[in-house]
Amino acid sequence: MKNKLLIAGAVFLLAACGKINKENYDALAVGMDYTEVESLLGNPAECDETLGMKQCKWGDDSKNINVKFVADKVTIYSQKGL
Repeated sequence: MKNKLLIAGAVFLLAACGKINKENYDALAVGMDYTEVESLLGNPAECDETLGMKQCKWGDDSKNINVKFVADKVTIYSQKGL
């Protein structure tokens, strides 16, 4: 049972990482809704919210896409390792 859970977790992480690529990064655009970005990239690894601004990161420290939102709209985005 424990091995099945480990395998399921690994498959989930690999599927999420598969969306962190140059093609999906190039599909991002200023003004997109948070829900559009989430449907393109999946659930973010982490998000921080402060005073109506949200910054989310998809991926890990070596390969990621960072997106900043104001009022749930993309204002700026960057990538690392793609």
